[in-house]
Amino acid sequence: MGQLSNISWRARLPTAPVAALGLIAGFGVAAWTGSRPLGGVVLAGCGLVCIAAWRQRDGLLTTIWLTLAGLLAFALSHGLGLVIGAWPAVLVVAAATAGLYWRVSDSRRAGAPLSRGVRPPASAGQAGVLGTDVEIGGVSPVLEP
Repeated sequence: MGQLSNISWRARLPTAPVAALGLIAGFGVAAWTGSRPLGGVVLAGCGLVCIAAWRQRDGLLTTIWLTLAGLLAFALSHGLGLVIGAWPAVLVVAAATAGLYWRVSDSRRAGAPLSRGVRPPASAGQAGVLGTDVEIGGVSPVLEP
């Protein structure tokens, strides 16, 4: 991890599990304590951690879109809860939100395991630092966009 040690925690943080934790733990705290504001503090804390990570590695526009998606998911969980129940709704929304965050942001973060078709961004002068220039049998395992 020597080459990644100078990259900030925000650039390496996988936000999908943080967001899912925020939704699940926020609802759990609200249900357990009977205090919705306290659950909101848990949710907001996890949300702010995600926003800090996105802002650093993905830029302002992506940060805004991912934040709006999270807020929309939170709102939709309330309506969905009337149909399938509160806990199932929270779990479904947490899973969907985590999937979106992984696809849009986390799969591109520094040090993330490479998946088919996804290449982590390399800044100028750092090509190859993350191992994206590796070829197997003359074929790159990562597809170019």
